[in-house]
Amino acid sequence: MSGIKEVAKKAGVSVATVSRVINNRGYISKETRRKVETAMRDLDYRPNQIARALLKNQTFFVGIIVPDSNHPFFSELVKFVEISANELNYKVLVCNSLDDPKKEEEYISMLRENQVDGIIMCSHTLDTEKYKKLSLPIVSFDRVISRSIPCVGSDNFRGGELATEHLISKGCKRLLHISGPLELDMLSNRRGDAFILTCMKHDVEYHFIEGARNKLTFEYFMDFITRELSSIELSRYDGIFCSNDIVAYALYIYAKQQGLRVPEQLKIVGYDYHSFTRMLQEPKLTTIKQPTDRIGRMLLTTLVRMIEKGDDALINNTLVDVELIVGDTT
Repeated sequence: MSGIKEVAKKAGVSVATVSRVINNRGYISKETRRKVETAMRDLDYRPNQIARALLKNQTFFVGIIVPDSNHPFFSELVKFVEISANELNYKVLVCNSLDDPKKEEEYISMLRENQVDGIIMCSHTLDTEKYKKLSLPIVSFDRVISRSIPCVGSDNFRGGELATEHLISKGCKRLLHISGPLELDMLSNRRGDAFILTCMKHDVEYHFIEGARNKLTFEYFMDFITRELSSIELSRYDGIFCSNDIVAYALYIYAKQQGLRVPEQLKIVGYDYHSFTRMLQEPKLTTIKQPTDRIGRMLLTTLVRMIEKGDDALINNTLVDVELIVGDTT
């Protein structure tokens, strides 16, 4: 079996250069990296991951805990985290909490017992003190936990502002917002804050419904919409901003069942623009796009920086921009 010396000889570089390519350390020109990677492929050389882990006192595994990887947003997010991890020679263990605090706590214990180098927290069912006590690097998605735990998310306030302003610009006078659950202080709650402030700014009548969870099935959202809207006169509203795209689509179906024409009588804006939304052709939803590729990359690279640098000065919260996607529902 070929070793690192044979790779260096075939690539025409030093053993140290091969090591830097394998460990992704220091400056390596594209041409040098190409030569080394070609030599590794030609010689079928595979770095000894165990030796690498012992040398650096790392496992090169990270965990990500999500509410439900079956949800289109989180399935895309996990994909981009894994792509970024692979580029940096890390592997990802994916855990589904299903919004169950006991499950989330068990997964955290499991990941620690398996000595992962760090955890990306996308499920937040536990009290913040539980996360603060963990003695390993953590990056949070969409929830500010503490100054020592960086948070990555999209600009939810701007997203709520864009959605509400768009509905008002389309002539809507009586608006409704269907939010997610608000029991935790999540950055996604800022969407509702922006909705209220924008309505007040434009002196527009508004109403607020809380509780559409972001983890369950289309059937759940259809039941939720039917239950919550059956007690109000839907035709009273001419614009509705939904907390996510599956809620928005369920609302579209319900509105049609009630004999309302979208967008002529009722305009609908969703949130996410994930694979489910992009797949829909009728109607094409008007929505706010969260850039899952950038969020996933930022979550992973922030965590790796904490693992490898260990410098608290590098800990920063990151917000990525959102974008209004205009479809057929407004």
